[in-house]
Formats: sequence, C-alpha cells, structure tokens
Amino acid sequence: MRDRVVIGSPLHLLVLCCSFALAAYAGVRLLAGDWLGVALWVVGAAVLHDLVLLPLYAAADRAVVRGLDGIRRREWAMYVRVPAALSGLLLLVWFPLISSMVEARYRSATGLPPEVFLTRWLLITAALFGGSALLLAMRLLLLRRAAKRRPPAVH
Repeated sequence: MRDRVVIGSPLHLLVLCCSFALAAYAGVRLLAGDWLGVALWVVGAAVLHDLVLLPLYAAADRAVVRGLDGIRRREWAMYVRVPAALSGLLLLVWFPLISSMVEARYRSATGLPPEVFLTRWLLITAALFGGSALLLAMRLLLLRRAAKRRPPAVH
C-alpha cells in the first residue's frame, strides 16, 4: 500500500503559508543590509558552538555528575543543569550589555544606564540556583519521610 501525504485542514495550510511568508519577509529584511556579515555571523556562531562551547559544557556537566555522590546523582544533576542553562541563556542575550560593548549606543537609544545588567544577571542566577537548591531539599525531605513510613521488608 502506498503512503499518502496528508495536507491537513485548510486552517493548518493557511497558517503554514503565513509562517513561510513571514519567514521569507524576515529573511529578506535581514539579508538586505549586510548579507555577508549575517552569513559570517551564522557560520561563526555554529563553529564557535560546536568546536568550543559544546565540549566546555559537556565537560562541566560530566564534572557535576561525577561530583555528586550516591545512586541518584544523575537525577540530582538536573537541579544544576536547568539553572545553569537558563543563566547561560540570559548571559548570551545580555552579554553585549553586561560587557559594556554597546554602552553608548544603549544609553543613547533608551536613556537608561546599562550598568544594571551585570547585577541583574547575577541576582537572577543566584535566584535560579537558590530555587533549584530549595526544590532539591524539599524533594529529599519528602523522600526521607516516605522511606520512614514504609514498613521494613520481611525476608
């Protein structure tokens, strides 16, 4: 029997066409000014991620998993991975402002001081790791309470 291609509902087809039109418009606008610079940035970002950043955060993750002891260390690693990933994403987004690379341009465009971004990023990072530590502590407390309630196994 031959496989048939299912297009979907007319609404699905309309939304899909609109998304392609929006993507084409964004691509034309993005590449109109400096297409070579955009292409170099995309290729450079891919190379930087694959050759530099991926080995770094894979090694950091391996160190976290090895640093945690016990049987549940892989489960506990998620309590470090998630806040670290969110903090890294915020650092990536705010890096030009944190490093003061675009200070004059930001100040002239918004009238606001860019010095607050480093403090805000550090506070958000501390809140993310603190909240994650609190969740882990609550989970461990619940696991201990559940272990105490269980009757001992009779052999």
